[in-house]
Amino acid sequence: KIKSSSLEYKELSDFNDWILRIGNGSEKINNISETKEDPDSNIVEIPQDLLLYTTGNKIKALVDSTYPDFLNNYSNPEYIKNRVILATTNDIVEEINNYMVDLIPNSEKEYFSADSISKCMDAINDAHILYPTEYLNTLNANNFPAHRLKLKIGIPIMLLRNLNQSLGLCNGTRLIITNLADYIIEAVIITVTHIGDKVHIPRINLTTKGSHWPFVLCRRQFPIKICYSMTINKNQGQTLTNVGLYLKKPVFSHGQLYVAISRVNNKKGLEILIENNDGSCGNTTTNIVFREI
Repeated sequence: KIKSSSLEYKELSDFNDWILRIGNGSEKINNISETKEDPDSNIVEIPQDLLLYTTGNKIKALVDSTYPDFLNNYSNPEYIKNRVILATTNDIVEEINNYMVDLIPNSEKEYFSADSISKCMDAINDAHILYPTEYLNTLNANNFPAHRLKLKIGIPIMLLRNLNQSLGLCNGTRLIITNLADYIIEAVIITVTHIGDKVHIPRINLTTKGSHWPFVLCRRQFPIKICYSMTINKNQGQTLTNVGLYLKKPVFSHGQLYVAISRVNNKKGLEILIENNDGSCGNTTTNIVFREI
């Protein structure tokens, strides 16, 4: 038992040291930067025991690994709250979430937003003609609900806005849906405070201005996102028992890889799937660490 404990301690220590090297940028292949033009970007090799390989469907492999025996546990709060699949971009996250929602045998209910352009002072003239509602429906922004929400009872969601902090309804709170009414969503809180409390989420008015939009978008929708999968940045601050990291696209900003691999509280709970340009699974990826930070 002592020998086993010593081995476990060394494994944990080595894992923590590797995470720190990823975090400070000292972990790299042959001590060479990825490109001379970008000294803050390195190619790193992921340890073999953390890698997930498959010749089949990448998302299915990640789901089976991160959410084993999913159909028998999808409505279990303890099972759901400690797991997540992380990805670098919203489009990949949406693809994973849609795949998992389709697995659940419950009937689905769709909610569509009401979109418009703000009538603020700096709004452009004839904006409603230049940008019809059908176009506004296609727009998405970070930390913003989609125009079309396809939901089922039993799926986990994350709040995107503070609704009522005294009730635990804060930005980032995760919940499991228990009922879907026409104008309100009933759910049970599974993380942070007020765990186990049943709450009701209304539609609210949200506004955002995208970096390339010459207008302010107004969207009336439930302020939620499905959260079987999340972007790496959205998951900051949360520690989990099982994390699947899908690097279909490599990280693109400072510290992203470190944030992703440090979300798990044990080495055995982390599995990384790296997808090469040709669709095969690889063992190297990009790490970005700005030296001046």
